[in-house]
Amino acid sequence: MSQARNENQSPDQSLTRDAIRAMRRSYGDVGLENLPADPWSTFSLWLSQAAANEFIVEANAMVLSTLDGEQQISTRTVLLKDISEGGFTFFTNYQSRKAHDMEINEQVTLLFPWFAMERQISISGLAQKISESQSDEYFATRPWSSQIGAWASAQSQPLESREELANRFAGASQKWPEGSHVPRPPHWGGYRVLPLAIEFWQGRYSRLHDRLRYERQSTDSEFVLTRYYP
Repeated sequence: MSQARNENQSPDQSLTRDAIRAMRRSYGDVGLENLPADPWSTFSLWLSQAAANEFIVEANAMVLSTLDGEQQISTRTVLLKDISEGGFTFFTNYQSRKAHDMEINEQVTLLFPWFAMERQISISGLAQKISESQSDEYFATRPWSSQIGAWASAQSQPLESREELANRFAGASQKWPEGSHVPRPPHWGGYRVLPLAIEFWQGRYSRLHDRLRYERQSTDSEFVLTRYYP
């Protein structure tokens, strides 16, 4: 009788190099033609379309890459929570690895990988902390469990066991029972990424993809739109 493969065993060896090389799909013929001079309207449209697509889980999920003091790149997924004041805002623990990286080097990249729509948006820019009042305002809108989680998690720090995390959550829950006011932790808040470049990518047939990039020299200058070879 066959047995299910243990999770600690090596991956199925039947997936050969040739099989991996043969992984490809044909893209459609929906292209990018006359985009407006302003990238924000296009971004908002694409985000709303991604949110309406049943095959995309968390359309506002974006891949954030940072660079530390030793020039080591670190990548993780965060959630976009606002598009205002000329930037893309997300929230995190200020003692996390990503926060330490951004204190050293404010240059970051963001990526929205909407595979189901054969689209992606890549962004490079500068990450800056938002005001405490803005962080307070958003924290107050979070579910109670998420607020408690922000107190319980010493993000990016070594964790002895899952039980330790559960105990920290239980302790914070007792201090601020559900229905009570939970203050924002001083070590938690938002960053806004001010873009220097925003690239819209649309997959097309024969790998003749469309790449249109909005670029500018500084965060207070105008964008210039350029089409690039795929």
